[in-house]
Amino acid sequence: MKPAAPCVGIIPARYQSTRFPGKPLADILGKPMFWHVYQRAKSCPQLDQVVLATDDQRIYETARSLDVAVIMTRSDHPSGTDRILEAAKKLQVPDSAVVVNVQGDEPLLDPAMITTLVAPFTDAAIGVTTLAHPISPEAAQNPNRVTVVVSKSGRGLYFSRAKLPFDASGEDHAIYGHIGLYAYRMRHLKRFVALGPTLLEKVERLEMLRLLENDIPIHVQITDAATLGVDHPDDLTRVVEIMRATTDRI
Repeated sequence: MKPAAPCVGIIPARYQSTRFPGKPLADILGKPMFWHVYQRAKSCPQLDQVVLATDDQRIYETARSLDVAVIMTRSDHPSGTDRILEAAKKLQVPDSAVVVNVQGDEPLLDPAMITTLVAPFTDAAIGVTTLAHPISPEAAQNPNRVTVVVSKSGRGLYFSRAKLPFDASGEDHAIYGHIGLYAYRMRHLKRFVALGPTLLEKVERLEMLRLLENDIPIHVQITDAATLGVDHPDDLTRVVEIMRATTDRI
């Protein structure tokens, strides 16, 4: 069911990257990476609008040439979430609307994941959502794979780069890996940015801990879907292989 409030997807696209400068413009089957993300997000029926938010003229001009809706933002934002807020303000998104942070390095994004992400917003009490999916104990040992523990009601209890929960019993149990898709009501997005970084957030380098430290609940939706983000140029090879092998390519 679609939330009653408008849903806006915003894709942050920063040119500078330590590991992969110019990543949004990386060529994938003849189109820049951001184009693939945009097309997949646009195909999600729950999103009323999708916009690229960038700080780089090259990305901006390329987006315009490909008929991708784009907004120019400041270059001094400390995070993609801050960039999302600036774009949402320029779009005059109302406080009750839902803003989806669509990661710009997910060219294999499954639109159904966004549908799952925004589903809880039919409840007016929900302010922030994210996704998680089952992973193996071995995958959970990777500090680049964030794990999350969830309450019976679906609230995120803690996110960490360490394996959660610690296995003191020796019994098998579900382990959930966090998927970096987020959705906020606009008023919660404003509050998130206004709060500023917190201790645990800085220690773990995980933005979502800012909300938990300030007693703002995060609803975690469990999905069987998985993604393949592009963190390094070598990741593009695998993405292209998957796109060429699939029949539902955008």
